[in-house]
Amino acid sequence: MRYSLFSVDRSDSSTLQSQIREMLVSAILSGQLAENTPVPSTRALAKRLKVSRNTVMLAYQALAADGYLITRERSGFYVSPEVMENLGQLRESLTPQEQVPGDRVDWAAKLRLTPSTQFNILKTENWHSYPYPFIYGQVDPTLFPISAWRDCVRQTMSIKWLDAWTDDRFTADDPMLIEQIQRRILIRRGVIADPDEILVTMGAQNALFLIAHLLVKPDTPVALEDPGYPDVRNIMQLRSTDIRAIPVDEQGICADMLGDAKLVYVTPSHQFPTNTTMTMERRREVLEWAAKADALIIEDDYEYETNYRGQPTAALRSIDASGRVLYVGSLSKSIMPGLRIGFIVAPKPVIKEIRAMRRLMLRHPPGNNQRSVALFLAQGSQDALISKLHHAYSNRWNTLSEAMEIHFPGWAQVSAFGGSSFWVSGPPDLDARELAKEALTRGVLIEPGDVFFTKPAQGKSYFRLGFSSIHAEKIEKGIEFLAESYENLSRRRLKREKESPDFV
Repeated sequence: MRYSLFSVDRSDSSTLQSQIREMLVSAILSGQLAENTPVPSTRALAKRLKVSRNTVMLAYQALAADGYLITRERSGFYVSPEVMENLGQLRESLTPQEQVPGDRVDWAAKLRLTPSTQFNILKTENWHSYPYPFIYGQVDPTLFPISAWRDCVRQTMSIKWLDAWTDDRFTADDPMLIEQIQRRILIRRGVIADPDEILVTMGAQNALFLIAHLLVKPDTPVALEDPGYPDVRNIMQLRSTDIRAIPVDEQGICADMLGDAKLVYVTPSHQFPTNTTMTMERRREVLEWAAKADALIIEDDYEYETNYRGQPTAALRSIDASGRVLYVGSLSKSIMPGLRIGFIVAPKPVIKEIRAMRRLMLRHPPGNNQRSVALFLAQGSQDALISKLHHAYSNRWNTLSEAMEIHFPGWAQVSAFGGSSFWVSGPPDLDARELAKEALTRGVLIEPGDVFFTKPAQGKSYFRLGFSSIHAEKIEKGIEFLAESYENLSRRRLKREKESPDFV
């Protein structure tokens, strides 16, 4: 292990032996020394710290006597396998370090931004362990062609493609992936772009952050869908003080309310989170507004591949003749969320500057991932996967639709072109967060809708049901349990009302 973890302070009032002991204890507590890890030899550590070997030996023997180190013949001292069982006792044995006045940083005064305080979507990390996960943005691993992906990764590691990921491309992307995005993804959306009009990103989230960082100034009026994507709202709030919430109706964002905004973010294919598909008439209105206001449009086509209930409408960028639409795409829904591969399509001057800015952040997404995705696309594996997803999602969509009609008639707002979730509007007295908490006791995960609204109170009675990660045979039972949870909440509320002194 690295000896640089250890040092002694000869001005400290505690003994050298005690300091060595506490250093080892701290390393064990922090996880830097795991169980069965060898500690430095007494000779090496004594030389490192410039102390006698006997001092180190006495410290080691003291910890061994307490059960935190063990000795192995002709091998030295190791962290005891039972050390985790003794951590409580170990903490009590630590001698508090004397604090040097003024050595603590006042981070509240130094931090320019505090993104952690923003209201955001919270995901249940152990969602796999719940039997009815109606959560959005996760995939069903049983649908993924793992053999095809493994083959692509294996090819990437071959001598033939070695330079595709071992070389530092500086600001460049994998040319094979750019070509596949052109031929297999953009063509489906009616988008035509040159290679130097495309930039690969670490998912759509990274793309949105880069665009905001490049284009949004503190006084830039930014229009966002309401309800809308919380992450983009939070990104924009870090950049601008003029954020405008624009309502969404059955045709999409209300173009007549965009006013003098200079940038608008829209999700035309499947509005996030309502799943409304922006009509062609509304798309033209948005483009006309942008031309008159000299404004720009960010089109987030995050779920383009989940259109399975009808002929999808082409991307907004495909009918943009003036180059005002910055198109953001992602492969998270059709391949895997954890891959973090997305892209931006924009005019060359914009891509040039975003590419230079990306270099300052991360240079480029990992080359091995880019080439693996390129091969996955080139060999038609994504096409086959999308076909499989369409079949599975269509089946789940129908099953969920029927279950909702039985247990929650009239609550669900469904998309005309598919998607992977239902947006649900409950009665005005519903608290979706209470419902989510109650449903959790029955193994049902849902997503409260208040986080999607600029004013959370407006979304109190809304929630979202994703179906990409739950098997079709579990959907009906899960909705049945959700209905039981709602009934329990209603009974408790009625009981409270009857017990209230104001009840008549």
